[in-house]
Amino acid sequence: MPNLLFHSTLMLTFVLLFLPMLTATSPTPQNLNQQITTMIKLAWLTSLIPMLMFINNGLQSITTNFNWITSNFDIQISFTFDQYATMFLSIALFITWAILEFTNWYMATDPHLGRFTKYLLMFLISMLILVTANNLFQLFIGWEGVGIMSFLLIGWWFSRSSANTSALQAVIYNRIGDIGLILALCWFAMKQNTWDMQQMFSQSTYTSLPLLGLILAAAGKSAQFGLHPWLPAAMEGPTPVSALLHSSTMVVAGIFLLIRFNPILQCQPLTSTICLCIGATTTTFTALCALTQNDIKKIIAFSTSSQLGLMMVAIGLNQPELAFFHISTHAFFKALLFLCSGSIIHNLKDEQDIRKMGGLQKTMPITASCLTMGSLALAGTPFLAGFYSKDLIIEAINTSQTNAWALTITLFATCLTAAYSLRITFYAQMNTPRYIPELSPSEASPAQINPLTRLTIGSMVTGLLISSALLPNKTQVMTMPTTTKLAALIVTITGLLTALELTNKTTYTTYPTHTPLHTMTSQLGFFNITAHRYQPNMTLTMGQHTALQLNDLLWYEKLSPKLTEMLSSTLSYKIMKAHKGQIKMYLTTFSSILIMIMVWAPLHST
Repeated sequence: MPNLLFHSTLMLTFVLLFLPMLTATSPTPQNLNQQITTMIKLAWLTSLIPMLMFINNGLQSITTNFNWITSNFDIQISFTFDQYATMFLSIALFITWAILEFTNWYMATDPHLGRFTKYLLMFLISMLILVTANNLFQLFIGWEGVGIMSFLLIGWWFSRSSANTSALQAVIYNRIGDIGLILALCWFAMKQNTWDMQQMFSQSTYTSLPLLGLILAAAGKSAQFGLHPWLPAAMEGPTPVSALLHSSTMVVAGIFLLIRFNPILQCQPLTSTICLCIGATTTTFTALCALTQNDIKKIIAFSTSSQLGLMMVAIGLNQPELAFFHISTHAFFKALLFLCSGSIIHNLKDEQDIRKMGGLQKTMPITASCLTMGSLALAGTPFLAGFYSKDLIIEAINTSQTNAWALTITLFATCLTAAYSLRITFYAQMNTPRYIPELSPSEASPAQINPLTRLTIGSMVTGLLISSALLPNKTQVMTMPTTTKLAALIVTITGLLTALELTNKTTYTTYPTHTPLHTMTSQLGFFNITAHRYQPNMTLTMGQHTALQLNDLLWYEKLSPKLTEMLSSTLSYKIMKAHKGQIKMYLTTFSSILIMIMVWAPLHST
């Protein structure tokens, strides 16, 4: 009976998700967005049953429906509903419900709102296919699904060239990561003759090549250092897209891939070290970039990349449960931060510069309060959602046998997280308004306020609820020195106080000086300039020199006309130099030639 109820509710959840997709796309029904929002809400309610059954009984299942291809290499439709899939399903549906309800207010004037909502639903379904996949082929379908839907949603306002450029940038950077996933797919197909995860996990030995391919795929999708520039550029899409993309779809797909394949990743110490170093570098570099941005959405986007780096650190520590725990808590406060920024931007007529905000705690008190709670949860304030997951990862790296370099810069990034979280709160809410006096921000619509309230409650309690329901399978170090236990809290408070002092100083006393470090981080480490300007400019310049100037100089000048001219002038000069106007020279030349003819003619005749 429990198994029947478990599978029936899961099936009902997916039926409710796919039901709106069966409606005709043209013409789009008038209330399609409302229908989809209702279906998402019902799907979330039904998904609570299997999640609670897992928490209570530990019930899990692997369901194989049918074989697509039956030969030496079988491809099946197979779903796995374990602790990761069942919990992520409910979390993603709850957050998507809030985002879709907010979308009905935020994009109420969009003539294609129904189609936009359907795209968001397809985005979610692709992610759920990836999460519940039990083989690499099915996972690849979800992997490419979130990629193509992100392209369509980031470039939704396609009349803006910046939106088209950002959508293409997201696709191109993710294609680099896809090379690694395809490499791993080919290796598993040739060496193990299977894509079934359970069969792959049963193998004990693996080479580094497919594992490095998986890490490259995760680095592209989850915007790790080197492949990160597409994530802040993706802010050109509508704010609901940013909220869904950063909270429970797309960017967490790469981390989830490594969580799924952790049983084979931990077999190779090299891959763990690479994940640890990449994650520590990403979390610190993007936190530095977030500290010097002025676009509120880009600050939150860089904070997402920083938190993804922290999840990658957990993968490098062989703690996949902690990485998933942080995915679950991060989804709530990151969706909350984006929806709060969308509420502010929409009320300020598309103003995104935090320096042109201020005083919103009086005109938009609920949004300001929710933004504060989200920022505090992001900074790891005790007893909010981020505290439970971030502190566990910091404690794990503090007590692990790892290099001190990764620990140091991860703690530094944690300090910076508190700094840029306070910066958003300080500039957006406090002091006097700095926007146009004619604007009158308000919070009149329930579709604007209710999603923020629900996500705020989630950002407050989910850390405690998930920590009590999802205990790590690996034994954690429970005893440690007091300073080690409080390390994350100490660096957070340090960053908070330092940022508060600096904001007061730069706001009220002196004009901020732009140091080389500030210039580097505000320019995103010169990544975009190097990759998108200097490198193409160098390529074009080299092509111009090679194909045009070198061709002109070599063929048209050095070999043909110029060479002929040089030879003609040289020969003419030599010949003219011999004509000195002396009769003895002419007689000598004539005599020499005559003697040569007289000698040569008899020899030739014989």
